[in-house]
Amino acid sequence: MADAPFPPCVALHVREVLHGAEWASWDERVVSDDGHLLASVVADGTPLAFADHPFPHPWGHLAAWTGTTVLKLRRAGDWYSVWKFFSADGLSFLSWYVNFETPVVRTADGVDVDDLQLDVVIDPDGSWRWKDVHHLAPALASGRITQDELLAVLAAASEVADLLDRDDRWWAPWDGWAPQDGRIGS
Repeated sequence: MADAPFPPCVALHVREVLHGAEWASWDERVVSDDGHLLASVVADGTPLAFADHPFPHPWGHLAAWTGTTVLKLRRAGDWYSVWKFFSADGLSFLSWYVNFETPVVRTADGVDVDDLQLDVVIDPDGSWRWKDVHHLAPALASGRITQDELLAVLAAASEVADLLDRDDRWWAPWDGWAPQDGRIGS
């Protein structure tokens, strides 16, 4: 069953939650939400906040998201989200990106997620490559991620690799979306 959707253009408070405690937070703007697929944007210059936590956040030295504007597509139940990177001004498409993370949990004012280290970068020509594979073993060894989370990420990674190999991108309807006009499709 779908969750109640967030209206377009509202601020969505995103929290990274690690081991049950807030780890980082920022706001994104809702582009579209049908209760199953949530599309939001984090703009260049968006302030970032970091809570005190036993695990240092890798972005903890940053005061704001800088250098890119990103459309994020989160589907209920998925162990990953799909991001569309643009230049900071939102005018130039840079790449697609698959961010492996815990399934999105909706809250009254936003969503909770936890980044699980592994990523895929998809270049504009459709070629793709793994990113941060070398972080998985240390994350498991340090307790940053659990064995169950690692197994879920590996299963999701296999699913995503299969989708990419077949060029079966469920996010393809967003290929024509651009931050400057907020439209879907070309």
